[in-house]
Amino acid sequence: EVQLVESGGGSVQAGGSLRLSCAASGLTFDDYAIGWIRQAPGKEREGVSCFSNTEMRSYYLDSVKGRFTISSDNAKNTVYLEMDNLEPEDTAIYYCAAKFRWCPVLEFTNHYTIWGQGIQVTVSS
Repeated sequence: EVQLVESGGGSVQAGGSLRLSCAASGLTFDDYAIGWIRQAPGKEREGVSCFSNTEMRSYYLDSVKGRFTISSDNAKNTVYLEMDNLEPEDTAIYYCAAKFRWCPVLEFTNHYTIWGQGIQVTVSS
């Protein structure tokens, strides 16, 4: 079974940090791009970041550039999202998702084919 499992979410005050982890199993990790997608209550899903093992390249939503960093530990089949200087607007359920080889344009979140269950991130002011 192909599976993505998120961890590391929780509640933090504005200005704080969290690191999300996405552990993958059942796939050839190096052949996939792994992205982070979030959905806040009443809002549409938005792509936050993506890292492609094929391109060795990362992408970021404009509103998180300079604050969030995506990284990959291929030996552990795990992708991380380091979130620094968090803002209340970052509050959402965060999902990791996978797509074969290349990252999509961030807004095309429906291009991902494998999804984790999601994890809550809450940032208070």
